[in-house]
Amino acid sequence: MLARVFSAAVMGIDAALVSVEVDVTAGLPAFNMVGLPDSTVRESRDRVRSAIRNAGYTFPMERITVSLAPADLRKEGAAFDLPIALGILAATGLVKGDRLQRFLLIGELSLDGEVQPVRGVLPIALACRREGLDGLLLPAANCREAAVVGNLTALPLRRLSEAVEWLAGERTIEPARVDPETLTGQEIVDDVDFSEVRGQAHAKRALEIAAAGGHNILMIGPPGAGKTLLARRLPTILPPLALEEAIEVSAVWSVAGLLAPNDGLLRVRPFRAPHHTISEAGLIGGGSVPRPGEVSVAHSGVLFLDEMPEFSQHVLESLRQPLEDGAVVVARAAGASRFPARFQLVGAANPCRRGCPSLQACLCTPGERERYLARLSRPLLDRIDLHLDVPAVPFRELSRDASGETSAAIRGRVLGARGIQAERFTKSATRANARMSVGQLRRFCPIPADGQKLLALAVERLGLSARGHDRILKVARTIADLDGRETIAAEHLAEAIQYRGLDRWL
Repeated sequence: MLARVFSAAVMGIDAALVSVEVDVTAGLPAFNMVGLPDSTVRESRDRVRSAIRNAGYTFPMERITVSLAPADLRKEGAAFDLPIALGILAATGLVKGDRLQRFLLIGELSLDGEVQPVRGVLPIALACRREGLDGLLLPAANCREAAVVGNLTALPLRRLSEAVEWLAGERTIEPARVDPETLTGQEIVDDVDFSEVRGQAHAKRALEIAAAGGHNILMIGPPGAGKTLLARRLPTILPPLALEEAIEVSAVWSVAGLLAPNDGLLRVRPFRAPHHTISEAGLIGGGSVPRPGEVSVAHSGVLFLDEMPEFSQHVLESLRQPLEDGAVVVARAAGASRFPARFQLVGAANPCRRGCPSLQACLCTPGERERYLARLSRPLLDRIDLHLDVPAVPFRELSRDASGETSAAIRGRVLGARGIQAERFTKSATRANARMSVGQLRRFCPIPADGQKLLALAVERLGLSARGHDRILKVARTIADLDGRETIAAEHLAEAIQYRGLDRWL
């Protein structure tokens, strides 16, 4: 007897419908699987056999053939356990297969018949709605993740027997219900705040500009100056995730297996801080089956690279393309997977390899300091809008009892500037000044005559490239937005130019 059910395979952060066909015929007992299954899918034969028996049902001692179509699409993961098990039960007449035709099935089975959570549920739920199916049968631990997709019936399962009883009309399963707007609108209590940072007024100002325009920033200063402290507080002044952003970044986290069970959407902007020993595949993404790297996991959030010159040279250079395009394409023989990677880069570095406390007390020669910072190539630095000098905090600032400005106060000004940008780019896909195209740059960043002279002098003295020139204009536009000005003034350009400190050295 033949039965057919539907499941899905994840490709990048998208999912494709997979038809699971099960044929049970007389013959010597065998369990064959075709359709490009990987080792995890092939291992489902043992899990499914034990799950069916331990759930109280009879496993057919006949010839079983499972086909996963389309055959040219590679299938991987344990999410096919549930559809294969129900397909076998339908092919043997233990469950009715007509209702199965209208639902998509995913879930890993334990040996006792429990339905275990899987990753990639959000892209699968979106594919289910796109294909016009009635709903989704999935692990209960993943139901909130699927329920955020509107106009989709997500039925949570805890055991294989619950699915069988529901198909037979002996059980009612209440669909999971989640209001995505409620999830994204919840106030998140941060355990860090800018008020905890003593001194560093100049650095706080630079981070406010970075947050207001979505700019990348590099901080250079001695150990203990507060670079990591400042970087970890940047997310506290960023705008909250919009629903569209939350769904997109949650899809990446779901595919990467980072979305916690029983979570619906990621509600805070990601903050990722990989170690400097990370590989290129770990940072950018890769693997025989493409997986998102840290740049994609940090999508719509912050990627913090501490001790940036200590990262491998080719790893750092691999950042150039995602910084420019906001996406990563991982190509393999079986096809290409595209992952979003629109993040804010925050880098930190010591002025020298030894990490000396100050230039006066530095034991390194000028040549050693120059060679150390030269590990950051000029093309990479061109893609970083703000170069910031972070000096050591003097004792008088550390000993003060007064708290600094709170993250909430800074975030208020950032939201005001972002609101201006939202109006400016209302008819385009651009969300922040840092992502302006060349055409938008010429349209929204006119420069007065005195500003032209100042910019020309800066380009000549600093040896700026065309990209560096454009980055200055984008930063100046953001400073003008924070100032509530419609046009860029000379003082806005002057402040933007001072954040190109490394161009003087390299």
